[in-house]
Amino acid sequence: MPKMKTKSSAKKRFTVTGTGKIKRKHAFKSHILTKKTTKQKRNLTHSGLVSKADVPNIKKQLCI
Repeated sequence: MPKMKTKSSAKKRFTVTGTGKIKRKHAFKSHILTKKTTKQKRNLTHSGLVSKADVPNIKKQLCI
């Protein structure tokens, strides 16, 4: 049986914290920033956690 490979896209987008939670970045911060308010852009800067429903799917992609 061959080794399981992690999905490269998931590897670049998610990190696992010390307690096992999965961190993510917010979307909509890469371009077309002129029409977004300063408050909206500031709040998109902070990282968040993956929702509980999506955790098993992402753990499978990361081979955790």
